Amino acid sequence: MMKLNLTAIAEEIKDKNPVDALRYFAETYPGKIVFSTSFGWEDQVITHMIFANNIPIEVFTLETGRLFPETYYVWNRTLEIYQKPILAYHPQTEALQEMVNSKGPSSFYESVENRKECCYIRKLEPLKRAITGKECWVTGIRAEQSANRHDMSDIEWDEQNQLLKFHPIFFWSLEEVKDYIKKHNIVYNTLHDKGFPSIGCAPCTRAVREGEDFRAGRWWWEDQSKKECGLHATT
Repeated sequence: MMKLNLTAIAEEIKDKNPVDALRYFAETYPGKIVFSTSFGWEDQVITHMIFANNIPIEVFTLETGRLFPETYYVWNRTLEIYQKPILAYHPQTEALQEMVNSKGPSSFYESVENRKECCYIRKLEPLKRAITGKECWVTGIRAEQSANRHDMSDIEWDEQNQLLKFHPIFFWSLEEVKDYIKKHNIVYNTLHDKGFPSIGCAPCTRAVREGEDFRAGRWWWEDQSKKECGLHATT
């Protein structure tokens, strides 16, 4: 797929609300568009937009095998409420077994390299399978979530994965997200009410203390400057 004219696409959707923008991309990339959910606040908002409006966008999640019980509850309730499929992508069995057998079940605490290896096996490689052959990837990223995301836009070209990325609620504040959830009575992860603004794998996520950065609870034992697992790298 060739790199697209992002300016022209931005012009097409500039006056559209998120639901209409999602419809536009679904019509533009029929059968080639996916949305990745980790069942957090933002992702539940977008899942509702897609499912409640019957927008033909495939929804998938990365089943790392290390999710919180509360996350599994939201996943199951979402399936019950909307009666729509959410495809699960699991780590490759051999790669996971080899890592755990050689380094133990908690090697990610020992070094950044080990943590990135775990993220690759449990998240990045399954993601590659989920988006292979797709042309548009919808995400729940918002600008205020971390410092390095302020340089992003709601529409991006992902050079690494060779597809277009669209973040329909990129410019929303957290309060707008919460208001939307309340207005539409959307099921959400109760860990958010306990100081977890960002929820990933259970061993790698803790509650955020008052005054800490949004992502301070992710991989808290590492350097605070730029903590991303690589899912949304654009270079």
